[in-house]
Amino acid sequence: MILVTGATGNVGGEVVRALVRAGEPARALVREPADLPVEQAVGDLDHPGSLTAALDGVRGVFLLPGYQDMPGLLKGIRQAGAERVVLLSSLASVATDTRNAVSEYMIASESAVRESGLDWTILRPNALMSNALRWLPQLRAGDIVKDAFGDVPIASVDPYDVAAVALRALLDPVHVGRVHALSGPERMLPAERLAVLADVLGRDLRFHAQSDEEARADMTGRIPQRYIEAFFSFYRDGTLDESQIHPTVEEITGTPPRTFHQWAVAHRSAYFPA
Repeated sequence: MILVTGATGNVGGEVVRALVRAGEPARALVREPADLPVEQAVGDLDHPGSLTAALDGVRGVFLLPGYQDMPGLLKGIRQAGAERVVLLSSLASVATDTRNAVSEYMIASESAVRESGLDWTILRPNALMSNALRWLPQLRAGDIVKDAFGDVPIASVDPYDVAAVALRALLDPVHVGRVHALSGPERMLPAERLAVLADVLGRDLRFHAQSDEEARADMTGRIPQRYIEAFFSFYRDGTLDESQIHPTVEEITGTPPRTFHQWAVAHRSAYFPA
């Protein structure tokens, strides 16, 4: 049995579906019952004591980072009899300047996993293609999309591919003790990603690159200030490089990583208004 945390999210949901396709028994950890194709258990990762039922019979865990007591959480996972954990981290843990809130919780989570006594694998994907979903309110309102860091190219990765690698890491011991950097196959600016969406949706969409001042004002109130500072450190100061293209997805799965166009087509009807 594999326990999937974040099962209603973009990556966790794909991990659930990957396990179902592979015929592997899976259980989704949820805060409240959801529409998922696997068994569910209600629990809260910030309260490890709530996970007793969720961990019953579990041998592997797909784990999200950043919870209040990662060492205690992992201790509970090990004591319940699980053997392996695959952590979803990010390249923020190895940014050239890690003195920010995002890097700090990623580093703390990775350290806790390494010291847990469990077999572990760490995944460090570039930014996810599904981050384009934050444009949805603007796409519903009109044809202009405004966003920050318009001059920053990113080789974003489809959550489907992150899940495909996670599946292998959960099932194949060759990945124990390894850290996998993951990317998509192409570097793209935000305007280029929007142009792909315009083609897929058949709409005349235009991108407005926000100034740093506009971006800060837009983020303020929606995002904690400590995370805003982290994003500016990563993308304006250049302490994080997500433009690198890694061969990992194809090396591990045997299939090339999906393009942004493939991601957009796959999610067109579910997420984007035509």
